[in-house]
Amino acid sequence: MAGKTFKQLSTLYDKYSATKGLRILAFPSNQFGLEPFSNADIKRQIVDGYGAKFDLFSKVTLNGENAHPLFKYLKYKQGGIFERFGFTFMKWSFSKFLIDQNGQPVKRYGTVVEPFKIEKDFDKFW
Repeated sequence: MAGKTFKQLSTLYDKYSATKGLRILAFPSNQFGLEPFSNADIKRQIVDGYGAKFDLFSKVTLNGENAHPLFKYLKYKQGGIFERFGFTFMKWSFSKFLIDQNGQPVKRYGTVVEPFKIEKDFDKFW
């Protein structure tokens, strides 16, 4: 799944970064045991292996008390079906959020939603 996801994200970035200002921010996390590698190894795999030109950050925590503030905010704004006892959580890696040009999270996509499926929503929010 990772390879296909990063290839599709790279294609979307190449297609829309100059024309629509698309920015893709990727935040690896080992919270689900899928990224035990160093930040340098992850970057090497994604940039060299998949040709990614979008922003790739260091590993973060997605859930719990130590969750990264960005993900606390995104989950608060786009909790969806992933709410439990008033708290939102990330169910698994590769969740995606669409943020409009005003910086507002407008849609949340689950792990299995391929990036190309998100493309249809670009015109709705940009």
